[in-house]
Amino acid sequence: MPDYRAAAGQGVQGLRIGVDAAWNDDVDAATRTVLADAADAFRMLGAEIVEVRFPDAAQAVADWFPLCAVEAAVAHEATYPARRDEYGAVLASVLDQGRALAGTDYQKILLRRMDFRGRVAALFESIDLLLAPVHPFAPPTLAAMQSLGAQPEQVSRLLRHTCPFDMSGHPTLTLPGGFADTGLPVGFQLAAAHLGEATLVRAGAAFQRATSWHRRRPAIRDRAGGDTPAGRSACPP
Repeated sequence: MPDYRAAAGQGVQGLRIGVDAAWNDDVDAATRTVLADAADAFRMLGAEIVEVRFPDAAQAVADWFPLCAVEAAVAHEATYPARRDEYGAVLASVLDQGRALAGTDYQKILLRRMDFRGRVAALFESIDLLLAPVHPFAPPTLAAMQSLGAQPEQVSRLLRHTCPFDMSGHPTLTLPGGFADTGLPVGFQLAAAHLGEATLVRAGAAFQRATSWHRRRPAIRDRAGGDTPAGRSACPP
């Protein structure tokens, strides 16, 4: 096993961090600012920021949904559909989709997944890390989250930068990097080559030594409307 504690103290001097501006072209202003600031921070810490092209992930995103449904159906096969009445409508719908997928279609997904995995792995032959958004927009409200089931295009956007790494199997690390105008936190993610977790720890620790976003705390109000000590303890970025 790698010595992650030792890796955390190594810094990012000499690391090559890739950024694909085209893959990030649909992110909102707050996310764009967080990505730019993170790149600047890593550059000042000694890393080299490299322009790259991430493999087209559209098919991988589309394949993630049925693959997830199959895996969920297998995980629940002991109780579903035998105890269907105890399941909510949304999860039941996912499980039904997974159980209905033909074996030939499932195999095609696996073949496309292997191809995508190889193309992402090839990218990491020229870089050590990839800097990317977590989501293309600031965190949605609870009300917006409740309506996502009726907005499949928004769900696809929400997963555009995360499920590709589920499909490729590459490790990622998500870090806080700023706030949206609403006051909600905005993060970014770093991805590494297969078994590259030590490099992620190395970069994440260096970023947090240089910034204090991870120490920010929300202002929690008590029932009387006053700030609690936790709210007053927030430190500046």
